[in-house]
Amino acid sequence: MSGGQSEDRQETLDRFSEAVNMTAGELEKWLDTDRSRDVGQKDGGGESTGHASGRRIIELLRTRKDDLSDSDLAHMRKVTGYVRRHVAQRPDGDVSDSHWRYSLMNWGHDPEK
Repeated sequence: MSGGQSEDRQETLDRFSEAVNMTAGELEKWLDTDRSRDVGQKDGGGESTGHASGRRIIELLRTRKDDLSDSDLAHMRKVTGYVRRHVAQRPDGDVSDSHWRYSLMNWGHDPEK
């Protein structure tokens, strides 16, 4: 791996750890709730894109950094981009019980933290 690739990898890891502020355990517990399942765009199988992503994020959080694949890093970049875009769309008022917050939490980011 060239120096540039390892820098890109580290940048991806750093951005992911900034975007994902929930632990694997917190995210796992959240994904088990009805509120988690009720938000987001559903695919053909009935599970939202964010909910499926959350399950993958749990795996990523529990994987040793050295064992992360290119596919894992690509998903980490997708998560980082989603969180950044969604946070920028924060609605006015109290967001503690909002679809906006719940959707972000499916992606591993709790804006209330």
